[in-house]
Amino acid sequence: MLILTRKPGEAIYTKDKNGNLIEVRVLNIQPGQVSLGINADRSTDIHREEVYLRLQAEEVA
Repeated sequence: MLILTRKPGEAIYTKDKNGNLIEVRVLNIQPGQVSLGINADRSTDIHREEVYLRLQAEEVA
């Protein structure tokens, strides 16, 4: 696992498998909660962990 430290307003960048740029920006930090903004191509699937796990379970079933 890669661990990065960012402050509010700072971002990290990566690319999806099609080469499209994805920006993940720290918007706000509060005790017990971090708000992230994600800029990605509309064709890129982005899910919260619990939704992703449910979708994976549905595909297996």
